[in-house]
Amino acid sequence: MIYCFDGSYPGFLTAVFESFERRHFQVTPVANNEFSGTLFEEIFEIITDVNKAERVQRGLLKKLKKNEVHDIFKVFLSDQQEVWKALITIMQQVFLGNNAILQNFGDPHVLLFDQTLTSVNRERHRMKAFIRFQKSDDGMFQATIEPDFNVLPLITDFFRKRYADQPWIIYDVKRNYGVLYDLNSLTEVQLSAVEQDSLMKSDQLVTVDEQEHHYQTLWKQYFKSTNIIARKNMKLHLQHVPRRYWKYLIEKQD
Repeated sequence: MIYCFDGSYPGFLTAVFESFERRHFQVTPVANNEFSGTLFEEIFEIITDVNKAERVQRGLLKKLKKNEVHDIFKVFLSDQQEVWKALITIMQQVFLGNNAILQNFGDPHVLLFDQTLTSVNRERHRMKAFIRFQKSDDGMFQATIEPDFNVLPLITDFFRKRYADQPWIIYDVKRNYGVLYDLNSLTEVQLSAVEQDSLMKSDQLVTVDEQEHHYQTLWKQYFKSTNIIARKNMKLHLQHVPRRYWKYLIEKQD
């Protein structure tokens, strides 16, 4: 049975609710925008219901530790269909009374859950370290990211606390949404193609603050001065800073 939902976490929790209500225990969750149809499996469309989602969330908090429930959210953010299928199976087992299932690493679903959680946590940590802001002439600090997983919800509070005195926007160009901080609150935003391009090419479509280029030059010089050529280890460097991040790192730009 294929469950098509809107790709949101409330939608996924609604799918869990519906699977119990309809006694479907072999479910493959698929986001609507990624579903291409099938001739051989029955399809059920999930309509996101906040009340049903909240009931599932409250139920999880009663049966699992708070950090385990948060880990379920993190694993959902992997955006991987195979992982979603394993996750919904695990959640079904929890509601059937197997509260200790997350400790059973002999279960292939739990093993995939644990491996994915490690990967999502690693990506979250890297995003905290690798995000680089550029300041426009209107005082807005802008940054674009393209993470493997949908980790933006996991890092916005970190940046809100760290840069509480300045407005900023972090935009995930891979998933076409971002978070805007206006000194008071966080707001999810979705930009047009032109607006996205302005973030990617701020020197062309957005007027950069006159001090910004000076700061970037200073940062590049600092990065170069701390680099000890005799101790250069590119293999180790790539393990910590994979090439896919380089286009967003100021110190890696020519």
